[in-house]
Amino acid sequence: MISVTDLREVVDVVIGVDTHVHTHSAAAVDVRTGGVLGEITVEATADGYVELVGFAGQHAALRAWAVEGTGGHGAGLTRHLQRGEEVVIELDRPERAKRRNGAKSDPLDAIRAAREALARARLGTPRSGGDRQALSVLLATRRSAVNAATDAQRQLFSLIIAAPEVIRERFRGQKIPAMIQTAARIRVSSAWDVETTTTVLALRSLARRARALAEEAAEHEKSIRTIVRSWRPDLLDQPGIGPIIAATVLCAWSHPGRIHSEAAFAMLAGAAPIPATSGLVANRHRLNRYGDRQLNRALHTIALSRLRYDQTTRAYLARRTAEGKTSREIKRCLKRYIARDLYRLLEHGPITA
Repeated sequence: MISVTDLREVVDVVIGVDTHVHTHSAAAVDVRTGGVLGEITVEATADGYVELVGFAGQHAALRAWAVEGTGGHGAGLTRHLQRGEEVVIELDRPERAKRRNGAKSDPLDAIRAAREALARARLGTPRSGGDRQALSVLLATRRSAVNAATDAQRQLFSLIIAAPEVIRERFRGQKIPAMIQTAARIRVSSAWDVETTTTVLALRSLARRARALAEEAAEHEKSIRTIVRSWRPDLLDQPGIGPIIAATVLCAWSHPGRIHSEAAFAMLAGAAPIPATSGLVANRHRLNRYGDRQLNRALHTIALSRLRYDQTTRAYLARRTAEGKTSREIKRCLKRYIARDLYRLLEHGPITA
């Protein structure tokens, strides 16, 4: 892995790769002229990756790879290249407006990827595998289980509201957790009509589904906690940070040196203020809606927790309120400070006396 700000200093050719499920398209671009030296499309398989490396070897020994979707469609290729100690640059998928006059094709996107890497002032490296990838998989699976459980609970509540009175009476005055327990145990009576019987069967199915999904989510959280404790237990010592928040932060950060500064980490989290000064309006900033929204949500959760339980943060809230700041502005400032402190902790570890 290298740390440079200009690829022209270290390589002769950049191989841009546009990745898809079944195929990858690549283009070799000369770093001095920006000219295209060659193009190729290969299968997204181990043999295809070998063919792609052979194609790159025909053009230069000193090369770098600009790969789109290193954590998605390009994950297999990225792992193959890293095992071969190739230099890999991580690129995001292009916005449509940034494509050349709206043109879209795999070879064009491969060329654009290579030239974009050459134009960047800072080069990003792919996220690591291992513990980070394990956390990413567990977070995604847990999130799916939580969302599905929430949907089942909503459906359960809606069915109860519209259910026949003999069914509604059993749930009257209960909260959602109690409704789930009641519905999971409810039995069908032979005296009920088809509507009542069908509704009860549906309620029982939804309740058992919601309960099973909640248990699944709890198991995933337990696995997440185990990995976080073995990797970065110092995160769990910070106020407002539990295993899910810690895992979200670690997945975004990945490893030391990937993010070059605390300002870049704040920008990644969508917590860096964006200047909006114009005309007679000075020193104004607007909300940053870009970046990793899961990481932004994690920072927001930390801020809310500290505002409620941390005395230092509550004192900060009182001081900034006295200065005329609104609640939203204070939370945005807090998220920026939290991003700064987390970056320093992740890069350098806890400060010891």
